[in-house]
Amino acid sequence: MKTMTKEFDALQVQFAGGTYALDANQPNTGWRQLVAGSGAFVCSTYFDLAGMTKEDETLFFKGATVQEVINPTFTPAAAGDNMFVVDLMTKVPLTDTEVQAYSVSANMLGVLSSTLTFEQTVYGRVRFMNIDVDNLAGSMTIPLCDNQSGSLSPSASDRIYCYRYVSITQSQAGFSTLFAARYLLQAEAKQEPDLQYIMRLKRSYELQNQPDRD
Repeated sequence: MKTMTKEFDALQVQFAGGTYALDANQPNTGWRQLVAGSGAFVCSTYFDLAGMTKEDETLFFKGATVQEVINPTFTPAAAGDNMFVVDLMTKVPLTDTEVQAYSVSANMLGVLSSTLTFEQTVYGRVRFMNIDVDNLAGSMTIPLCDNQSGSLSPSASDRIYCYRYVSITQSQAGFSTLFAARYLLQAEAKQEPDLQYIMRLKRSYELQNQPDRD
């Protein structure tokens, strides 16, 4: 069994004049703003699994999680400031719209549901982090909800796609910070019966080569 890691840089955002922007004084490596002026940002990467498999083996995932340092902060903080934070590992590449939709309905039925299925979701986590009157002085958010989903189902694909998405709401000029994170994915390569492996390989190929949905 092998434990693989992917790291995401911290995100620091400046809010002024009613618009949000990446703080030019911070690296914010890999982060991009989805719409100019909006509080929505995403960072993406992937696990390259091609080197893990040999002799037509299938990857069986044993566990997945996200490691963080501390909760997001607002400076200065005001009651009601908040962040939606999504951490996501999938077998298929997603559009920005689909990543955003995951924060509302994950891979479950719903008006804003993504086309992402339960089987395609290796791991997903959605949190709503908030400032209230009790933690106002510390400027650090507290979680109002923290929910996880995902199948950890086996894959013959050579990539697992990783997305970190945040939607920020801030009421006064200042900064908000989402701290660095590390994705952990444990997997073990095993052989399957030929027919089962071929069908899984076919499905993985179809998922990775589906038409763009931008």
